[in-house]
Amino acid sequence: MGMLSLPGFLSCGKKKNFSLSNEKDAHIGVSDENLERGNWSNKGDYLLSMVGYAVGLGNVWRFPYLTYQNGGGAFLIPYTLMLALAGLPLFFMECSLGQFASLGPISIWRILPLFQGVGITMVIISTFVAIYYNVIIAYALYYLFASFQKVLPWSDCFSWADEFCSKTRLVSDCNATFDGQTIHANYSFITSNNLTCINGTVNYKPVQFPSEQYWNKVALQRSSGLDETGNIVWYLALCLLLSWLIVGAALFKGIKSSGKVVYFTALFPYVILLILLVRGATLEGALDGIEYYIGRQSNITKLMEAEVWKDAATQIFYSLSVAWGGLVALSSYNKFHNNCYSDAILVCVTNCVTSVFAGFAIFSILGHMAFVSERPVSEVVDSGFDLAFVAYPEALSKLPVSPLWSFLFFFMLLLLGLDSQFATIETLTTTIQDIYPQVMKKLRLPITLGVCILLFLLGLICVSQAGIYWVNLIDHFCAGWGILIAAVLEIMGIVYIYGGNRFIEDIEMMIGKKSPWFWIWWRMCWFFVTPVLLMAILVWSLVTFSPPTYGSVVYPAWGTAVGWCMIIFCVIWIPIVAIVKVVKAEGNLCQRIVSCCRPTANWGPYLECHRGERYSHVVDPKKEKEHEIPTVSGFVY
Repeated sequence: MGMLSLPGFLSCGKKKNFSLSNEKDAHIGVSDENLERGNWSNKGDYLLSMVGYAVGLGNVWRFPYLTYQNGGGAFLIPYTLMLALAGLPLFFMECSLGQFASLGPISIWRILPLFQGVGITMVIISTFVAIYYNVIIAYALYYLFASFQKVLPWSDCFSWADEFCSKTRLVSDCNATFDGQTIHANYSFITSNNLTCINGTVNYKPVQFPSEQYWNKVALQRSSGLDETGNIVWYLALCLLLSWLIVGAALFKGIKSSGKVVYFTALFPYVILLILLVRGATLEGALDGIEYYIGRQSNITKLMEAEVWKDAATQIFYSLSVAWGGLVALSSYNKFHNNCYSDAILVCVTNCVTSVFAGFAIFSILGHMAFVSERPVSEVVDSGFDLAFVAYPEALSKLPVSPLWSFLFFFMLLLLGLDSQFATIETLTTTIQDIYPQVMKKLRLPITLGVCILLFLLGLICVSQAGIYWVNLIDHFCAGWGILIAAVLEIMGIVYIYGGNRFIEDIEMMIGKKSPWFWIWWRMCWFFVTPVLLMAILVWSLVTFSPPTYGSVVYPAWGTAVGWCMIIFCVIWIPIVAIVKVVKAEGNLCQRIVSCCRPTANWGPYLECHRGERYSHVVDPKKEKEHEIPTVSGFVY
């Protein structure tokens, strides 16, 4: 084919030629501002990707339980305050940081080379989380397929159940009045003599509901502990493979393809939540569930307990996905003058409103389950795996047309998990692109698929019969302290070493000059409130640390040691990279440290046209190779 050239234009005013003989990167569109890294096709792609990343499984299975546990509606007070004081400031900072330099979570530390290990920590933790998060998506897929039956397989005690399985609570013994005296007797004696148990004295036999036994015996084939690995559960392995295939297919063109997929994966869960809420609100007992969640059962005195405020801060911190590297990675594909300030507020508010909204859908149906099973709501409420795969499926099995509601619920979990996973894998591929841009440009699809295949293989241990213990172990260690340490160093490094006022000037280059009054709140949070809160959460987490357990199963000592090794492997790069940077620097020790605390020569806006006078000195490493790039039709790149 001849050298047919198609002229394009950079927003800087320079022209760029597209030759049909050159390989075209599907990650880059002709309308993109940054023709090396690419940009989001439109703002909707970005916003929905951010919402999908922030809104995840925790919004459905953790927040409602925390609200109920910490005073109901009263919990919204510390939750909102922590959003304003800790969540939003850090979220806005990361979005601004990624957009300003158009770099991923490792390369962004050109801003402060001494802290580049923080970016490495973020990426490694995101890798660990990606491994087990897709396993949870595989659980949702399994239950989704299991819902395609006329009778839900966990709706009754079928052949897989043991003698402890029961759909109702079985009375063991109680107190009753017999011949004018109060006696304590077993229930068979009470019934044979037509006696009535005295309220508050009934003891029940230890039974398990069908959904609980189905989860442990059928879905997981759970072993006795981490020591007993057992076999790989083949149908969970297939579901895990399918989940990775979905992720790989959605990311085959990077943000150009994932940005379109999220229009469905990020929006449709709201439709399902609304359907579940409407259905739940029409059921008997729904009001009791909602009152336990956020109504008359609210306890304002709970606000006097420090634990409540710690839970609010922790939930906000993890719910918004700050310090994982994903916010920086996704924002790095924005156009330079995008209003990241309004974006940050919109995404944060959407995330928190979603959590509250999801609670109504969850508790309305749990209230009905409590009503049907004649139990108080407090006995049917749970969080995490037990809510998603035991309590809620049990409640859904009691509804008419239960397979439909089960399908909708697990389809919602699937979508909530997938768009969070999209962003996590995009974080990893963005890191690879920043380090090897030319390789990524030519081999984006093979590299993306290679990452997915590698993580699938690493995740196979999590679909063994001891898999749930590994999932819990990784979550217990990697998704905790490492992120808090990274967040504390990130905000302190940028504000106190790089300079908070300097960073504000960088933001104003993107969103325009603002009055000093505009920045008062952000200065207060960035310089003092947010770092103090993050330090308090970190110290509290360390002080209150307890060895991992799964239900009543205690982990062996070697399992806890593996957990410590994982978190050490994640954070050890912070001091290692800092030492390497100092050793490679020139001068005496103090001079070396000072030089490592200054931005590198190539720190600044990615495109020359955005650098202005403040960054006119920036060294562009690509300039040295410009003469090597062929010119076509007289246009120079």
